Amino acid sequence: MRRYVLFATFLALIALILTACGGGSSSSSSDPSSTGQAQVFVTGEDAPLPSVVSFYITINSITLDNSSSQVNLLSTPTTVDFGRLMGLRSLLGFNSVAPGTYTSATFNFSNPVIYYVNMTPTPTLGSMNGTLTNSTVTVSFPNGKPLTVGSNGLAGLHMDFDLHQSLAVNGNGQITGSVNPVVDIMAVSASNELGEVTEFTGTGISVNATNNTFTMQGPYGFQEVIDVNQQTQFNGSNSLSNVQNAIVSVEGTVQADGSILASDVEVITTEKAFISVSILAVIGSQVTMFVGEELPNMAPTIPVDTVYTVDFSTVTQYDVCFFNNWFTQQVFNGSTLVVGQRIFVGGTFQNNAFTPDMVSLRRQGVWGQLVLNSVHATNGNQGNFQMQNDLLMSYAAGGPFTVNTGSATIFENINGLTGLQDAGAANLVVRGLVFDDGTGKPVVWAHRVRVLP
Repeated sequence: MRRYVLFATFLALIALILTACGGGSSSSSSDPSSTGQAQVFVTGEDAPLPSVVSFYITINSITLDNSSSQVNLLSTPTTVDFGRLMGLRSLLGFNSVAPGTYTSATFNFSNPVIYYVNMTPTPTLGSMNGTLTNSTVTVSFPNGKPLTVGSNGLAGLHMDFDLHQSLAVNGNGQITGSVNPVVDIMAVSASNELGEVTEFTGTGISVNATNNTFTMQGPYGFQEVIDVNQQTQFNGSNSLSNVQNAIVSVEGTVQADGSILASDVEVITTEKAFISVSILAVIGSQVTMFVGEELPNMAPTIPVDTVYTVDFSTVTQYDVCFFNNWFTQQVFNGSTLVVGQRIFVGGTFQNNAFTPDMVSLRRQGVWGQLVLNSVHATNGNQGNFQMQNDLLMSYAAGGPFTVNTGSATIFENINGLTGLQDAGAANLVVRGLVFDDGTGKPVVWAHRVRVLP
């Protein structure tokens, strides 16, 4: 009986975590510009390829098009690591445009660089400069769903860079370096699930306590003002007073003035050292990982886009993606680290040595193929299925791995879990949290399940 109660508590906790990590639905509290210009924000994410851990590409321009005009959404070329955006949405741009209805968007790309891992006999990293077969891509908005903004209005362009379809592979499944960009776009509002920013990470550089705001230096070279209110959740005992000079991660909604109204603020570390990684191997307290991002620049000790091993024996705090309470460390701790998890590691960097003291489990995207006849529905969308992935997840699981779903799981391009039963060997992108299943193998708790065309 006690084991059942603990398991039920675990399921309830996971449901709360998925809700907390899904982003809030806060509404804008700022007035639009009085110039008559419409405001458009751009969010980006990625449909991943299993062996690719990092994919850099420069977006030189994004233009919205209609029958009579074009407007530019990027003020400067922006280099984005879409490998880092697996299952995430980050703010890529914000600009004023002429009010109107836009039916397509044109992207101009350059300088693709691909990093990939081989897991046997030990994790090693390879890289190559990609070759674009087409540098300019025009994509239409879905039929009947153009991007429309009125005077002083706010709208969003959501772009999904589909690495799985964009990167060519040979007959052995090896990446060739040829890149033919495949981009999916959608018009979104700031309060839509696909319009929300699910992870924006950087350094807090100033705090305005009077206005309940702080400014952070985020990725892609621009600063962002973050608004907080009474509904904003901080992790642990943190508050606005802890943000300055700390490394923080934010999720929330874009407002009409370009700021983000935060539903959650997570202080990763106040000790000014942080790395974002994917776990490749765990042996005792020694964790081998792919380093995708770091603050500050810790090269040559820990160069970005390298495989690096860190001793976690000094870690005292384990958190889960914008959610922590007394039970969090029961489901995520030093003994439940598994290959395939994406984590943030905070700590100190002194005398060219990085010492971790905090680990935060992050949401991520997992690509793979649905295993035939593996879907089990128990009550509506509550149930599970299995996926096969040719790298990290299946390597760690020793074959197919389990994906758990619940009533809060969002399904795209399919009628829920029952529809998935008839989908055959469909290709999927699952976004959620990866936990240890209790036997040292990964299990995914899904926030979103997307069936690929």
